Amino acid sequence: MTTTEREQQVLDRIERARRRRAKVREERITLSHGAGGKATHTLIEAVFLDAFRNPLLEPLEDAAEFTVDGARLALTTDSFVVSPLFFPGGDIGDLAVNGTVNDLAVSGARPLYLTAGFILEEGFEVAKLQRIVASMKAAAEAAGVQIVTGDTKVVQRGKADGVYINTAGVGATIRPGLGVATVRPGDAVLVSGPIGDHGVTIMLARGELDLDADLVSDTAPLGDLVAGLLAAVPGVRAMRDATRGGVATILNEIAKDAEVAVVVDEKAVPVRTEVRGAAELLGIDPLYIACEGRLVLVVEGGQADDALAALRARPLGADAAVIGRVAADPPGMVLLNTVFGGTRIVDLLVGDPLPRIC
Repeated sequence: MTTTEREQQVLDRIERARRRRAKVREERITLSHGAGGKATHTLIEAVFLDAFRNPLLEPLEDAAEFTVDGARLALTTDSFVVSPLFFPGGDIGDLAVNGTVNDLAVSGARPLYLTAGFILEEGFEVAKLQRIVASMKAAAEAAGVQIVTGDTKVVQRGKADGVYINTAGVGATIRPGLGVATVRPGDAVLVSGPIGDHGVTIMLARGELDLDADLVSDTAPLGDLVAGLLAAVPGVRAMRDATRGGVATILNEIAKDAEVAVVVDEKAVPVRTEVRGAAELLGIDPLYIACEGRLVLVVEGGQADDALAALRARPLGADAAVIGRVAADPPGMVLLNTVFGGTRIVDLLVGDPLPRIC
């Protein structure tokens, strides 16, 4: 048997495994189920999607798109449990606003209104809550949205790690029909800037790394960046913000849902020296480290240069790069052309080596 035949056998086995019906094998929920990797996807498909299945939920995009009295709207929701609550470049408050705004933006919508639900732990300092709320106010103003309703609950000491925040967001759709299922062979894959800043910043803030780095979270609202991109480039297929599970998870979702291959050039992926150094210490590929202000997009191949120019025209996209392309085979796979000249599979992780990062 030749090397090529053996490689094909491996790819065939992986594909058969992926096509099996999702089933949660654990009897109890673990941290891996909330990490954005394979365990999360299995939980969503086997429990939530199986129970709630409907045409709006089925695409599993970052927001649901629907029409009310002729108006095209997008709706999303998210919860935030980051530890520590305050970190260089942001805190749980602006993270909650930006994360929700970005889910709407990458769905092709202009963010308009947010909700804010707080679960507070008994004994949490009022001054810290006021600081978080002030951050949310500033982030909402910067993103051009209003927080229009909310809820507050208090739980017993030791039951909530200070504060958890849940948000929902509504936006007006400006580019309907975006989604990873529309991706086609020949398309180009781009990122809007260096990856992994947020995840490594959180690890440094926890004091878990013996590393001194001048690094801050990339948390930021992507609404203006996306609006400029959509105005300039009609061939945008799909967009995602690379949060839990990082860019690698997004690329795997694209490959699986569109039944295509995504081929990435490792040399083209922008990664800061500090992030790469921390990733090496941890034994983690930067592609799996979370961002909170980075856009991953797929665009028609012939419009890649236009998309790159549109991103680089704005501060949040100044370091944007084309990192790969979409191919027909092998379907459902993400392949990385390494700096050493080889090729390897970039699969979904089961869990996340960096828990509680958003």
